[in-house]
Parts: sequence; C-alpha cells; structure tokens
Amino acid sequence: MTIGPTIPSMYLDKRLQDDKQYGLSLFNPMTNACMPWLNERSTSSVVYISFGSIAEVDAEQMEEVAWGLRTSNYYFLWVVRESESNKLPKDLVKETSDRGLVISWCPQLEVLAHKSIGCFITHCGWNSTLEALSLGVPMIAMPQWTDQSTNAKFVIDIWKMGIKAQPDENGIVRRDVIGQCISIVMEGEIGQEIRKSAKKWKEFARQAFEEGG
Repeated sequence: MTIGPTIPSMYLDKRLQDDKQYGLSLFNPMTNACMPWLNERSTSSVVYISFGSIAEVDAEQMEEVAWGLRTSNYYFLWVVRESESNKLPKDLVKETSDRGLVISWCPQLEVLAHKSIGCFITHCGWNSTLEALSLGVPMIAMPQWTDQSTNAKFVIDIWKMGIKAQPDENGIVRRDVIGQCISIVMEGEIGQEIRKSAKKWKEFARQAFEEGG
C-alpha cells in the first residue's frame, strides 16, 4: 500500500529529474494552447475548472458553470472533454475570449503548479484532489458520484483547503453559488485562511515524499 502522494517527483522533492509525468494519459493534453496563455496571466488570477476524465455533467449544470464564470470577472481555464463540448452554451467561447480559455484536455500537473492558478473547481476525484493538495491549490468542491463526496469532506472539513459549492434541491449548483464561491476563495478572509492551509499541506506533501518521509 502506498503511503503519501504518488505524483511525479519533480512536483514535490525534485530528486528524480526525469519523473515529470505519470507515463500515461487518456487524452491528448493541449499543452501548447494552455501553458503560454497561463504564462501571460498574473499570480493567482486564474480559476481552473475540470471535472476529470470520466464524469458526465449534464447540460443544465454546464450552463450554470458557464454563467458563473462569465459573471465572476476572473480569468478562467476550463477543461471540457470533446464528448462534453456539445453541452456548452454556443456563444460562450466567443463571448469570453478576452479572459477565458476552453480546451479539451490539459497537462493538469503543470497547470496546478503554475503561479497564475488561484483556485480549482473540481469534482474531487482522488487524483485531482491529491494533486491540488500536493501543489497547494485551494479548491471549490463540486462532487458528482462514488468517493467524491468523501474526498470533498476531507478538502473542506479536515484539510480546510476549500469550500463546497452547494447544489439546489434538483442537484444543480447554480451560477450565483458558483460566483460566490469563486469570490470567497479568490478574495477575502476565508480565502486567506484557505490559502494558508493549502500552503501547509503542500509542505506536508513535500516532506512525506522526501527520503525517509
């Protein structure tokens, strides 16, 4: 049984110079599209959104996320798999091109490690959760199924690295809730406390990964 994070060494202790990726990817990451874009953004100014490689988000929820991002006034990088792209509002990409980038897949470790990322809207799959924890990225939890609600509870109540975007009685997280969550995490006192906790857990992860850790 593995103890501690299993993400590549170069994102933690940097002892293994060639250990930069997992060695497999279900999709082709659009590195050349997203990394130069992130390089142009200032520190902690971008909201990163990804619901992972498997979860299917219904069209109503996609629209609510889109509107939440539209009205948040932050830069955003949103990973929408090709199989899910037909659920996006048709004018979203054109109308938000000045501050948003929608891509089909990305090198998530590189993205989460980038200085421009201010928070991560995530489904709380275990890989994504561990990566965000290990790289010290505050999270907005939108769990969908299986273990994700448990993972979200750890993020919020145990590690105190984020908040949950609460769904309504129909199970949909509405645009105003998404916008409020972004504001809470990206600015204000609660956001500062979350970033403090994120920094602490990032250091714990690094220590756990070191020789003898």
